[in-house]
Amino acid sequence: MVSANKEMVVYCFDTLVAHFNGEQVPPPAFDEGEHPLFVTWKKAVNGGEPRLRGCIGTLEAQCIINGFKDFALTSALGDRRFPPIQAKELPFLQCTVSILTNYENAANYLDWEVGKHGIIIEFTDPNYNTRRSATYLPDVAAQEGWSTIEAIDSLIRKAGYNGTITESVRKRIELTRYQSTLFTMHYGDYVSYVKSARGVALSVVGLKSR
Repeated sequence: MVSANKEMVVYCFDTLVAHFNGEQVPPPAFDEGEHPLFVTWKKAVNGGEPRLRGCIGTLEAQCIINGFKDFALTSALGDRRFPPIQAKELPFLQCTVSILTNYENAANYLDWEVGKHGIIIEFTDPNYNTRRSATYLPDVAAQEGWSTIEAIDSLIRKAGYNGTITESVRKRIELTRYQSTLFTMHYGDYVSYVKSARGVALSVVGLKSR
C-alpha cells in the first residue's frame, strides 16, 4: 500500500510555485500508483492555529502523480469557499496530502470512530426527493472536537440539506467509512528541502525575499 510521504507534499508545493513562476513542474520523486487522494492547504498567521485555505480531492482511485498535480492547484486556486491563494501567502502555508484507504460500508450512521475514520454520507433529501452526499476526511471531526452525531449533523448541512435534522433524517444515511495516511509540511520546510536536495535557493514571482 502506498502511504502519503514528504515527496508528495513537495510535489504539491512545486506545482503551486511553478504556477506562480510560469514554469514547468519538476518531476516527482515518488512512484506512480492509483488511489483516492486529497490536497489540503492551511494558512497560519501571527502564530495562530492554521486555518483552512482550500481542500479538494477525489474519492475515486486515480493516478496519483496527475492527481496531486491537479488537486494541488484546484484546492489552492479553485475552492469556491475561498479566494484563490496568492504568491504572497506562501510563507504562511502548510500543505497536507491524504491518500484514502480501507473503504467499508458501515452498518449505520454511528458505525465509525472519530479520529480513525473518514466518512462519506449519502441520503435522499425528504423535502426535495434528491440525493445528497458529502465527506469529511479522518482528521476533521477530531480537530473540531465533534462527537459522531455532531460530525454527522455538520456533514448533513455540508451536503446541502437545509431542513430540520431529525433522527429520521439521520437514519436515511448510507455511510461509507475509510481511513487515510497523511503527510504535512510547512512552506519553510519546503524551502529548506529545495535548498538541501537541489542545491538552489527558491525564488517565487510575486513573493518578496524575506
